[in-house]
Amino acid sequence: MTDDQHANVAPPNAVEIAAAYAECERIMKSAAKNFSYGIRLLAPAKRGALAAVYAFARRIDDIGDGNLPAPEKLRLLDDARRDIKAIGGATTDPVLLALTDAASRLPIPVPAFLELVDGCEFDVRGTTYETFTDLVHYCRCVAGSIGRLSTGVFDASDMVAANPLADALGVGLQLTNILRDVREDLRNGRIYLPHDELEASGVELRLDDEGFVADDGGRTSTLIREQAARAEKWYAEGLQLLPMLDSRSAACCSAMAGIYHRLLKRIARDPQAVLRERISLPAWEKAYLAARSVTTSRR
Repeated sequence: MTDDQHANVAPPNAVEIAAAYAECERIMKSAAKNFSYGIRLLAPAKRGALAAVYAFARRIDDIGDGNLPAPEKLRLLDDARRDIKAIGGATTDPVLLALTDAASRLPIPVPAFLELVDGCEFDVRGTTYETFTDLVHYCRCVAGSIGRLSTGVFDASDMVAANPLADALGVGLQLTNILRDVREDLRNGRIYLPHDELEASGVELRLDDEGFVADDGGRTSTLIREQAARAEKWYAEGLQLLPMLDSRSAACCSAMAGIYHRLLKRIARDPQAVLRERISLPAWEKAYLAARSVTTSRR
């Protein structure tokens, strides 16, 4: 939308804003899986705001993960950057409208979306990571950014102290994703684990004749276990965020993080499992973790 077109858009009324939030919740319910167990625990106003954050983040992720040619993806990511910088102005886009309204009420660090776009661009360009420090930068872009955006929705009691903890929790979640998806990513030509650590461990990530990730005498599963142990430290730091949140926000954050944390523990116990398939938790276990998070947040 051009600047002139923005100028001609009338301020939204309450009905239009409500419809915008409803569209974001529809997107969230149709696409969010693990996160939906936590988001439903929020108070309604914050749930709508987090749905708006999720819906726009989903839009960015879908560009990176879609089937368009790389140049077209990069063009769309540039469009997303322009949309982010224009948030707060007039718009008829329901997701941007809901996000604008949410950011006017809560300390949501909207520029953090720019980091998410940068992370998606790394994926589009096929970036690989030489060191763990390089990988952490990527994780902060694609997941730490979401942690900080979510903490803005939660409206933590001390945002300055909360932001680095939210960032650390995001890194832990993304490292879990990387370990869980190691086979799927390899099949799609993506390798996220640091090159120097693969080389030092004598691991060449490749598929064997059965389509599984080759374990190379147990070296690959050992490396996965070591990576899981390191990710555990990011959770230990990030979960210190919970006491800074109100009880319902703490329950939401605990439920969302708890599902991925449980996945990480399974990976650490049986690292060979992720070499064979993409592991997940059954619905009953996710519901149990969500219910438990409500109980523990009230203590």
